[in-house]
Amino acid sequence: MANLSLKNVTKSFGALEIIKGIDLEIKEREFCVFVGPSGCGKSTLLRLIAGLEEITSGDLVIAGKRVNDVPPDERGLAMVFQSYALYPHMTVRENMGFALKLQKIPAAERNARVEKVATLLELGPYLDRKPRALSGGQRQRVAIGRAIIREPSIFLFDEPLSNLDAALRVQTRIELARLHERLGSTMIYVTHDQVEAMTLADKIVVLKDGRIEQVGSPMELYHHPVNRFVGGFIGSPKMNFIKARIGSASAGGVEILLPGGVRMTVPVAAQTAANGEGVELGVRPEHLRVDDSGPLSGTVIVVERLGSETFLHVELSLETIVIAQVSGGSTIRLHDQVRLSAVATACHVFSGDGTALPALSRHPLAAYPI
Repeated sequence: MANLSLKNVTKSFGALEIIKGIDLEIKEREFCVFVGPSGCGKSTLLRLIAGLEEITSGDLVIAGKRVNDVPPDERGLAMVFQSYALYPHMTVRENMGFALKLQKIPAAERNARVEKVATLLELGPYLDRKPRALSGGQRQRVAIGRAIIREPSIFLFDEPLSNLDAALRVQTRIELARLHERLGSTMIYVTHDQVEAMTLADKIVVLKDGRIEQVGSPMELYHHPVNRFVGGFIGSPKMNFIKARIGSASAGGVEILLPGGVRMTVPVAAQTAANGEGVELGVRPEHLRVDDSGPLSGTVIVVERLGSETFLHVELSLETIVIAQVSGGSTIRLHDQVRLSAVATACHVFSGDGTALPALSRHPLAAYPI
């Protein structure tokens, strides 16, 4: 177990700068997830930590030691890749124990450690099978076991679930969460899937174009995104955005003017926003209510029934499509006319440059880790 610090780390390929001054602290035992769209630099950042790419400038510190020039095999890390990268001619036992064999660990100790890790990952019955005789989820567990057996100070995961089908992704995600709890290890995990990030992380690092947009617990990012990008990226279905203008500001918040003459007051601080300035109202699907006297009206164009909940895609008269979450037993149908209201205390206001106007009070769940 170890902590890790990135201090103004950059990475350039020729004239192209990919990682642009990353400062980050990852605590011992923390499960930290790097998340962001394709091309944001998250896998490159993980490879810099692993030592598979050279840092252009800045410092990487692991357990108090600067390791920029330390070879990958001496950093005390273990990495699990997107592809399982198993040796096809070796059994599960041989794959998991190969790193120990290279270290010239005696066979008896090697086998004991393999058996222990196999029991932890429920791979005992498969130790004498070769990878081709395993399912995708079993192969991924072998890859994880090969990392565990080295007893690293930090685990690195590079989109390890992306090759699995939907059901297997959920199962393996649960296994990873339980594994982190049992091992108490520091883990750094890369994914483009914000659902994985929300369900696994103690800390989420949202990346865009090689820069950190926001760092925080899952609920902190969900309830208090610092900008429109984070608000739209974290959450499924994503946050709704409605173009608006600032009407006036007071101690109780900012009055927002929506097209069609709709007005609502959101408890955020105006900061430097001026009356009449263009902004966007952000509201999550669960904070839109079907309300016969609601100020927003529209037509239901898609109904997604998921059992316990239903998502209504509503085309507003504002020529904007929003998603509202209602109960699974809702009787609303396709093409129905509905009226909606928003829970003002849960809404967000984003200025023209995408920055969130700060909330006057914090959401009670925002401080809770998963």
